Amino acid sequence: MRWWILTLLFLGTTVNYLDRIILGILLPEIRKEIPMTDQVYSYVTSSFQLAYTIGFLIAGKTIDKIGTRLGYSLAILWWSVAAALHSFASSPMTLGAFRAILGIGEAGNFPAAIKAVSEWFPKKDQALATGIFNAGASIATMIGPGIFLLLTTRFGWRTCFLLTAMSGLVVLVLWFFTKGRPTELENLQEPKLGWVDVLGYKETWGYAAAKFFSDPVWWFYIFWLPPYFYDVRHFDLKQIAWAFPFIYLMADFGSVGGGWLSGWLIRRGWDAGKARLFAMGACAACMPIAATSVLFESAIVAILLLSLATAAHQGWSANLYITVPDVFPKNAVASATGIGACLGGLGGVIFSSLLPGYIVTHFGYTPLFFIMGGFHLTGFVILKALMGDLKPVTIRPKAH
Repeated sequence: MRWWILTLLFLGTTVNYLDRIILGILLPEIRKEIPMTDQVYSYVTSSFQLAYTIGFLIAGKTIDKIGTRLGYSLAILWWSVAAALHSFASSPMTLGAFRAILGIGEAGNFPAAIKAVSEWFPKKDQALATGIFNAGASIATMIGPGIFLLLTTRFGWRTCFLLTAMSGLVVLVLWFFTKGRPTELENLQEPKLGWVDVLGYKETWGYAAAKFFSDPVWWFYIFWLPPYFYDVRHFDLKQIAWAFPFIYLMADFGSVGGGWLSGWLIRRGWDAGKARLFAMGACAACMPIAATSVLFESAIVAILLLSLATAAHQGWSANLYITVPDVFPKNAVASATGIGACLGGLGGVIFSSLLPGYIVTHFGYTPLFFIMGGFHLTGFVILKALMGDLKPVTIRPKAH
């Protein structure tokens, strides 16, 4: 049963990311009907990021309260309806409004998925399970461009949003009607931590800081890599359709490989915390190397280095996500994940939505690539300082 649950989490994450990447992929076609400068495009992406950030605060607390099954169902329903609304966009303002509605719903994906993994999988398999479902993000970016190109050519870009909406509803039906219960009796033995309680632990802020610095890098690639290839390297939609699948195929290897690495080290006798930190440190060290992609004239070399970046980021994420169930009891996992993801979303608003619009307009893409190249190492240092060796937190008695 747990592997079926993981399959559904993978499918949900894949659809979730199809909804995210679709705007950047279809941007040249959308601009034919809805004119947008780079600055206006940054405002549209910011509307999603800001709503996504706020949505995490709601999603984490709600999912811990009502449970994974119902909480994830509501999130999928919300974002599927929001995706369909995009097909009616007629201006940057309406497009931005629909992106904001989408962002609120999509915020439920990762708090629900991480909580489900912590409920259904033993500790030694949790990073691998996270890497597998998180590979859905890369799969979406692999298959999305080709599918969207085909649909846009035959039916127009608005049909693509209807397809992602229907895909989400299919996952919703499969998820909601799947019966089975995780090891909930174990959860009853654990001390209860509320959302406000979680805020009082430095481990929460260590995780949040790591998300604040690393999430914007992924968002930068999602939102700005398509315009970079279109405007700087002069790719067309057909070239994007082969380049992106390769870049994000490598991200899949990184996601699963990063999760496998820490699990393999644990099986060889390493402490879980040490194994997670080793895997994250190795991935973070790859990012400055990958940032040099912007310096090479060869598109092939640039694509290879960008593939290293996406693989390293996904390997980092597979381990970072699972630090939360490593240190917090299961009943607080979605809350802690939501708080950290909220900070990650805030970093995304600043560093991958608002800031790039200004920097690209006035200075080009090169400074951005090097800024992004140093963020994972910064997050790693802060995480290590605040989360230490990733030992379970000591629950403080509540005042009466």
